[in-house]
Formats: sequence, C-alpha cells, structure tokens
Amino acid sequence: MLDAYLMEWGGMLLRWLHVITAIAWIGSSFFFIHLDASLRPAADILPGEGGRAWQVHGGGFYEMRKYLVAPAVMPAELTWHKWQAYWTWISGFFLLVWVYYAQSELYLIDPAVMQLSPLAAGALGIAALVFGWLFYDWLCRSPLGRNDVLLGVLGFSYVVAASWAFASVFSGRGALIHTGALMATIMTANVFFNIMPGQRKVIAALTAGEKPDPKYGKAAKQRSLHNNYITLPVLFLMLSNHYPVTYANSAVIPVLVALIIVAGALIRHFFNVRHADHAKSPWWTWAVALVALWLAFWVAMASSPGGRERLGLSPLPATKPVMLAGLQPPPEAVANIVSGRCAMCHAPEPSWPGIQIPPKGVLLHEPETIAAHARAIRVQAVMTHAMPPNNLSGMTADERRILAQWLAQGR
Repeated sequence: MLDAYLMEWGGMLLRWLHVITAIAWIGSSFFFIHLDASLRPAADILPGEGGRAWQVHGGGFYEMRKYLVAPAVMPAELTWHKWQAYWTWISGFFLLVWVYYAQSELYLIDPAVMQLSPLAAGALGIAALVFGWLFYDWLCRSPLGRNDVLLGVLGFSYVVAASWAFASVFSGRGALIHTGALMATIMTANVFFNIMPGQRKVIAALTAGEKPDPKYGKAAKQRSLHNNYITLPVLFLMLSNHYPVTYANSAVIPVLVALIIVAGALIRHFFNVRHADHAKSPWWTWAVALVALWLAFWVAMASSPGGRERLGLSPLPATKPVMLAGLQPPPEAVANIVSGRCAMCHAPEPSWPGIQIPPKGVLLHEPETIAAHARAIRVQAVMTHAMPPNNLSGMTADERRILAQWLAQGR
C-alpha cells in the first residue's frame, strides 16, 4: 500500500509545483501584455523608445518605458523572465508522466478506442508533443507566417485536428489533457527556442557595440502574442480532466476544443484592446464568447450518457470494462458493499440528487466496473476514507476492511 501513498503524494506535490509556476508565468505574461498595451507617447520620448507607462501598486508609483529594440547601453542589472515558463512545462511534463503514463490503464488507455500497451501510449503521447511543436514552428517560419491572420487560422485548425487525433487513440480524458499539453508545449518552446535566443542575440550585438537587428523583436512579439491568446484555452483543458462531462464522449472533443479556443481567445482579445484604450473596449467579444461556451455546454451535455437520456436521445453503446492485471471481479460481499455505498453516485444514471454524470466518470454499479477501478477504491475508500464523501452512505469500518482484504489479492 506504500506505493499507492507515494503515487498520491507525488502527484499532489507535482501538481502544487505546476500550479505555482503556472501562476508566476501566466501572471508575468498577462502583466507584460497589459504593460505593452498601456504604453503612451510622451514629449521626452527618445528615438527607439516605444512609449512610457505609469502604474501604482503597493503604495508606490512605477514609471516604465519600453525600447523597441534595445537601449543604447546595456543596463548593469537585467531581469530575465524565463524560468517561470520552463518550470511550468517541466513540472507539467512530469505530472503528465506521473498520472497519465505511470497509470495509463486508468487514465489514458481506453480499449474501446484503441488497444495500446502502457509503453506505446506513453511513447505516442510524447512523440505527438515533439512533432506538434516542430510543425507549429515550421508554420511560423514559413511564408505563411508572414500573414498573422492566416497563421492564426492555420494554428487554430491544427490544434483542433490534433484533438481529433488524440481522441482517436486515447481516452477522452487523455485526449483533452494531451491537447492542452500540446498547446502548453508550443508556448514554452516559443520562449526557449525563439524569444530567449532572440534576446540573447540583441544583447550580444549591444555588447559588441553593434546595432541589434529588429527582426528578433518582431519574431518574439509574434510568438508572445500567440502565447497570450492560447493561455485561457490551455487552462480550461488542463482543468477539464477533473470534470467528466467534458470527456464523456470522445467523438465531440474536437468540437469542444474549437469552442473553448474561440471563447478563451476572444476574452483575451477584449482585455488586450481594453488595456490599450478603454474607449475602444470590444464588448461584442463577451457575447460571442458566451455563445461559444453555451454551445460547448450543450454539446457536452447532449453527448454524455445522462444528458442524452434527459434529452430523449438514443443511449451511447456500452463498453466492456477492462480488469486490472492480477485482480478478479470481486466476490458478492465486496460487490454488495460498493454498489450499496457508492453506486448512488457512480452509476450510469446516478440517483443522488443533483448528480447527472458519475463523478470522474467512475462507474461502480457492477462487479466488472468495480474491478476496473480497484486502484481508485483503494485510495478513496481504504487508504483515506475520503469516499463516500462525509460517509453519507454509512460505510462501516468492517466494510472497509473487507474491501482492503479483496484489494490485497491484486496487490
């Protein structure tokens, strides 16, 4: 049982680190986008300066100015904004390995979609992230990248197509998390392979007494803008694995991804424009974003088992659960405990008021599904007693011991 505790604690610590670094990265990214938009011309602006902004925070006033390429002389101290991005990706990648690759039978592999070994599933996921970045980078560097609107449309189509490809090989949960991971990889690689090298070349030119080439600043600006617009969709996709209504039906994942990208990008566009000029705030973006989110809600509900029944649609075809290696379907006593204490929520049609879809997509209404989720039962009902929540169904200590004895058979 020690390994189960280690998996839980390791996952929690990695998630904690990932959230901390993501807050730092996204916060600094949003701040600099806001700062760039709020720059204003001034009477004493020098050639090569892009503008100046005043801000107040924490009881102090701050004056900030931007150089379009670089100052004439290198400053003695220079703060680099890069490690927030790097550690967000590093922690996120290890979290992906820890949760989805190390426990691929639970979260990543769906035999009803494609029969994969854990090694093949992990290799496929990592290869997709690498290829995804290379293809995006090629698009940006190609002649197509000179047209920002065309590049945006191609990038949007590419991510939606990638979500379809992920949904064709992984579980719905795995498809959404890998789509988000692909976009996050693009964001971090933009910093590592484009933005930072360009800044280093500018500094090298200044140090050598040469005039820096403005093309590096333009390329960095384009990649930074991409990062800015896809941040909110990435956050949604990273959170989606906690909400089974988003991945209940893999067939609609590309539609959901497309709608979420539209909504998130439009919300960011509103703030980008508003920070530049409050008088030109494009309020219409909120209306379109809300329509996109409303459509995403209806698509998700109409494609989930419970939602289809409520709307009078035909039920989704049932899939046969896959047993964990070394564990047989539970005896009658175990099946009765779990179905009696847990199945009011974890059933195709939950009977608990207010629950329409089984939490986390976990079904515990029959022996085969109970065996398929043995690891989750170990963590939630035996190791921590977190389930049933607040022990609402009254699971006894003796019942938990019976579950522990059965689980010990499969180690």
